[in-house]
Amino acid sequence: MATHTGTQRAGSGGGTAVSGWTMFAAVMMIFGGIMSIFQGIAAIAEDDVFVTTRNYTFSWDLTGWGWVHLIIGIVVALAGLALFSGKLWARIIGIAVAAIAMLANFTWLPYYPFWAIVLIVIDGFVIWALCVGTSRDAAV
Repeated sequence: MATHTGTQRAGSGGGTAVSGWTMFAAVMMIFGGIMSIFQGIAAIAEDDVFVTTRNYTFSWDLTGWGWVHLIIGIVVALAGLALFSGKLWARIIGIAVAAIAMLANFTWLPYYPFWAIVLIVIDGFVIWALCVGTSRDAAV
């Protein structure tokens, strides 16, 4: 009979324990997703809330951007919730979705530069935390 020590590494097959970095990434993805949802709603509801920089390379319709951010925000938040399962597929999807959100926020810079930079940094930390993941926690 084998004894069980209490926790298993995330991604080890049978366990549902989530590492600290994965938990951090999940919480940040849920937070970033909710903020993107609010961005999208604000852009859809009121086009005059945001000031647009002239002659910017990525100058698109603000209402269209609102729908893009709303959809990306929902997907990011759902991917963040999936990370609590501790499965490898959730980590891979989390990295891909965070990269897409990072690119969307980069193109959002002319509309709301401060918040776009904040979300780019959060997405960068999420990608780093998901790439470091369980191997870093196992060494500690």
